[in-house]
Amino acid sequence: MADKHSVETVKKLLEAAKPRKFKESVELAVNLRDVDLSVPKNRVDEEVVLPKGRGKSIRICVFASGEIQPQEIEEYATNKRKARGLAQACDFFIAEAPLMPVIGKRLGVVLGPRGKMPRPVPPTADPTNLITAMRNTVRVRSRDKPTFHAALGTRDMPPEDLAENLDAVMRRLIGKLERGRFNIRSAYLKTTMGPAVKYL
Repeated sequence: MADKHSVETVKKLLEAAKPRKFKESVELAVNLRDVDLSVPKNRVDEEVVLPKGRGKSIRICVFASGEIQPQEIEEYATNKRKARGLAQACDFFIAEAPLMPVIGKRLGVVLGPRGKMPRPVPPTADPTNLITAMRNTVRVRSRDKPTFHAALGTRDMPPEDLAENLDAVMRRLIGKLERGRFNIRSAYLKTTMGPAVKYL
């Protein structure tokens, strides 16, 4: 059950944003304070499973003997443009564990800075559960900037569902920050093209 304040803020956001002809995303924008982001351990880099899903399909790339063959990794490694295109096209990556060293060595330079290094899976394991969870996952990542965004879903989702996703992201964020809520200067909700509505 979503927090009442979250539901009210989402409803206010949806009323303020005029309808568009495409499926708009709903995002949370967070401004941190009193956090030294030049120190990597203070940075936010969390994966949050949204209880109500993302409202749109997510592309997951699998490095395995099935989808992307080991010899294809080399093709991506020697063609930086192709590698960047792959990193852009896919939201998450998973890989058979034995392929991780070669992926790290050959594609780490492209995937690493984007926070998209693959999640390793044992060769005999069934990745179905991991893939299902990733389809509902968002990455909340500050890098070294005090302002960052996180997707909460799409505008056509019920306000209560968006609010539940918002609560899940905020709980994780507050739990991650050293001083919790006191490290958040402000937070806003926004649709792709609509005005920002203050949440905190």
